[in-house]
Amino acid sequence: MVKNRSDMIAFLKKNKFILAGVLAGMAGGFLYWNQIGCSSGTCGITSIWYSSTLYGAVMGGLLVSMFQPGKESKEGQE
Repeated sequence: MVKNRSDMIAFLKKNKFILAGVLAGMAGGFLYWNQIGCSSGTCGITSIWYSSTLYGAVMGGLLVSMFQPGKESKEGQE
């Protein structure tokens, strides 16, 4: 939980790569809806702009979090 401004800044610095992935995913999801989308309105994700943008944000954050620097695998540690 963020209690003050310095905690917020520390949180943003720690998670800057994930936040960048979320923002890129949001842009990608919105552009997908805008350029390709679903004209019939029956598509669950791409028929509404905010659902496509939210889906892109989640996928962008998850994709970038897989490659976040500084995270070590626990397989080789004993």
